[in-house]
Amino acid sequence: MVKGPTKVRCPQCGGESVWSADNRYRPFCSERCKLIDLGAWASESYRVPVQETTDPLSEPHSGD
Repeated sequence: MVKGPTKVRCPQCGGESVWSADNRYRPFCSERCKLIDLGAWASESYRVPVQETTDPLSEPHSGD
């Protein structure tokens, strides 16, 4: 049984993308999808969620 190259879903368009050293755009299927994704990051369309917490070292001390 001959196994072909690993195929993954392109994170931008959802199409099939070959995961190999020959695909210089991996995990994307094309340069277009890669540039669309880069543009989304550059325009801050994607954001990593941050959970607000209080830092005990940054709060003012009440009189000792």
